[in-house]
Amino acid sequence: MQPQSIAIIGAGTAGLATAALLAEQGHHITLIERAEALAPVGAGLLLQPTGLSVLKDMGLYQAMLGYGARVDALIGHTRDGRRIMNTAYRSLDDHSHGLGIHRASLCHVLDCHLQTLPHERLMGCTVSAVEVAEAHTTVIADNAGEPCRLTFDAVLIANGSHSRLRPTDWTRYDRLYPWGAMWAIQPMVESFAAPLLQQRYHRASQMVGILPTGCCPEQPNQPLASFFWSLPVAQMRHWQHRDFDFSGWRDQALQLWPQLETLLAPLTHQDQLLPATYRDVIMHRWGENRLGIIGDAAHAMSPQLGQGANMALLDARAIGQAVAESDAWPQVWRHYHRQREPQIRFYQRMSRWLTPAFQSHSRTVSRGRDLFFPAMERVPWLRIQMVKTVAGLKQSLLD
Repeated sequence: MQPQSIAIIGAGTAGLATAALLAEQGHHITLIERAEALAPVGAGLLLQPTGLSVLKDMGLYQAMLGYGARVDALIGHTRDGRRIMNTAYRSLDDHSHGLGIHRASLCHVLDCHLQTLPHERLMGCTVSAVEVAEAHTTVIADNAGEPCRLTFDAVLIANGSHSRLRPTDWTRYDRLYPWGAMWAIQPMVESFAAPLLQQRYHRASQMVGILPTGCCPEQPNQPLASFFWSLPVAQMRHWQHRDFDFSGWRDQALQLWPQLETLLAPLTHQDQLLPATYRDVIMHRWGENRLGIIGDAAHAMSPQLGQGANMALLDARAIGQAVAESDAWPQVWRHYHRQREPQIRFYQRMSRWLTPAFQSHSRTVSRGRDLFFPAMERVPWLRIQMVKTVAGLKQSLLD
C-alpha cells in the first residue's frame, strides 16, 4: 500500500505497537492520546509466548526481558491446599515461558522503540467522534482545550475496553463484567519469588493471585509483585468507604492464604489497593473501509485467561501484515479478519465459559472445577490443550 496518513487513538499496548509497525513501513502515523503524558499506571500483566513472539519479531524481546520476571507455570490451590491447576509452559517445549511485567514497563519499551521512528503524537487530546467518508476519515477532538477536526486516510481505535468510539452497529455485546479486582503492586518477598503465577481459591467467590512483575523503569533494581483480590464490582464502593474494615479483610485474606502475611504487611489502608473493572465486548467485525478497532477496544474480556496484552500485540502484528500486503483498505480488513477472527472468537468463548469457575457465587460450578481441572491434568492430551490455551496458541477446541 502507498504511504497513508493513519491516526491511532490510544497509546496503550495495541496503539504503541501498531504505531511502530506501521511507521516502519513508511506510513504517516499520528498517535492521539487523551493523557498529557504516558504515565507509569496499571497493574502487572502476564505476557504469554504468543505476545512474546510479536516482541521478538519487533526486536524488543531482550529489552522486555530486562524489565520482566520469567513465569514458568500457573499454579492454583484451594484454601485447604489442594492443587487444582498446574499449567507448566515446559509441556510445550523447553524454551516456552511467560513474562510477568508491569504495564508501565511494557509501554515504556514500546514507546522507546516508537520514538526512534518518524511519527507525530497529540497528547492531552480527547476524541469525541470519528466520521468515515469514502476517501478519508475525520477525527473530532478537543486538543488541549481547543476543538479540532483532523482528517486522515484511515483511523484505528485502540483506546481500551471502556472505549466510547466503537460503532454501535458493529457491536453485538458490550457490558461491564460483574466481577473485578482490587490490586496493588508490592515489593517482591522471598516466599513468592518463584517463577510462578500463584492463585488461591475458596469456592469461586474468593480468589487471590500473586504475579511476579519484574521492575519499573523508575526503579530497575526493585523486584515487584502484583497482588489481586477478586470481588464483585457491586462491592467496590463498600470497599472504598472510609469505614471499611480493612483489618477484617486482611484477616480474611490470611485465612485463605496464610503465606500472604509478609507480602501484605506494608498494606495498612484500603486506599493502597486500586479497583480494576473489566468489560465483555463482542463485535460483529473489527474493521471496514477506513476505520478499524484493535486491542481491548475490539474484544475486551475477563482477565482470567491473561490474554489482554497478548491479543493486543497479535492485533498489531496482524494489522501491520495486512497493510503491508494489501493495495486498499477493503483488502486490509479481509486479510485482517481471516487472520484474527478464529483466535479472537475462541478466546472470547473460553473466557465466558471459564470465568464463572473462578469468579462467581456458584458452588456447583466451583465443585465441578475442583473435580474436572485435576482430572484434565492427568490426561496428557487435555493437559497440553490447557497449556496451549493459556499460552495463547489456540484457535479452536481441537487444534
